[in-house]
Amino acid sequence: MSLTFFLRRLSFSFVALGGLMVLVFVLVRLTGSPVDLFLPLDANDAMRRALAVRLGLEDPIYVQFARWLADISRLDLGMSLWHSRPAADVVFQALPQTLLLGAVVLGLGSLAAIVVGALAAFRPYGAFDRIASAASLMGASIPDFWIGLMGILVFSVSLGWLPTSGYGSPSYWVLPVATLFFRPFGVLVQIVRGAMIAALNAPYIRTARAKGAANRRVIFIHALRNALLPMITVAGDLAVQLAGGVTVIETVFGWPGIGKLMIDAILQRDFAVLQAGILAVAVVIFAINIAIDFAYAAIDPRVRIDK
Repeated sequence: MSLTFFLRRLSFSFVALGGLMVLVFVLVRLTGSPVDLFLPLDANDAMRRALAVRLGLEDPIYVQFARWLADISRLDLGMSLWHSRPAADVVFQALPQTLLLGAVVLGLGSLAAIVVGALAAFRPYGAFDRIASAASLMGASIPDFWIGLMGILVFSVSLGWLPTSGYGSPSYWVLPVATLFFRPFGVLVQIVRGAMIAALNAPYIRTARAKGAANRRVIFIHALRNALLPMITVAGDLAVQLAGGVTVIETVFGWPGIGKLMIDAILQRDFAVLQAGILAVAVVIFAINIAIDFAYAAIDPRVRIDK
């Protein structure tokens, strides 16, 4: 693991993060002014101007941006207009809920995909392989929100087994996790299956079998290690999507995550929360991408990152 590589990737991330901050700062102000939401419809121009001045919205946009950068340098992400709390507190209360949900979904999906994909590749085009391929293609193709709505209709409305929305006991986790499980599972099964078929036909696998190695050891020890590299790439992309806030699913299930928070911030024109939320998600995504690069080197020593 090269310190030069790490510092180079970190510098690239900071440049990208800076560009994203400029873009976000400009775009969030295109949603409108929070003055229109805070004041009653019969508010006069003087009241609107007074509130705009108090919020700093009357200053030129470059002055507002410079002030925002100065605040960020002091780790001050501003005050939430709607929550009357520091925006950082609001964001960091919601972000762990999204990250935890994403980690559970990706962990379960990856483990299941490794087992199913490896077993399917052991006898390609056999009965288990056909069933696994059909199930994985369906899981990767069906929209998440449709699965979520059908789950609510069947298991919450019709059977009354599970709550429709919210956060709390394990029963609240079942539908969101099950809804988000199918896409990573379906995608990763196809990746693992293809990589395992290629690995099982490699010369070193034939050598291991000739030496009398058990099938379980051949599949899960010798072949799987080399089949994990393409899976890491795809799993990293899926992790980025989940870290970005599974907005639709969080909205469907009322999950108190970062995706739902940012949708609410857009509707409420809560600039501080929206900017802080996007900044936090961007940092998480950059961290995931760097972690993927290091995972490559850890699994396959042939992948050199010190150049």
